[in-house]
Amino acid sequence: GGCHCGAVRFVVRVREHAALDCNCSICKKKAFLHLNVPQVDFVVESGSEALASYEFNTGIAKHRFCRICGVHPFYTPRSHPSDVDVNVRCLDGDVLGRFSLRPFDGARWEQSVAEIPPGGR
Repeated sequence: GGCHCGAVRFVVRVREHAALDCNCSICKKKAFLHLNVPQVDFVVESGSEALASYEFNTGIAKHRFCRICGVHPFYTPRSHPSDVDVNVRCLDGDVLGRFSLRPFDGARWEQSVAEIPPGGR
């Protein structure tokens, strides 16, 4: 997968074609569909120098985006900071239809966080 301009490219191993559709303020605006994976299943192939990071609230989550095109292909999630959360919309090809999507109430994150499985499950 990668960003829009192609500066950032990554490879991810998908163990389960299931993603979360979060309704929190940032995910709604980015249209981020969450595929949480362990670090071992994710590699940035190119463009790490093109990445910038945005942090808010607790500062645990590292929302990464391409400095050139502004697309957010992945980030370090607050819920599981040792994992990588990949935006399914940034995967190559027409793969979205292969994923089951489950709504996640991120607007009430504190009450809902236990529903987020760690990467690889």
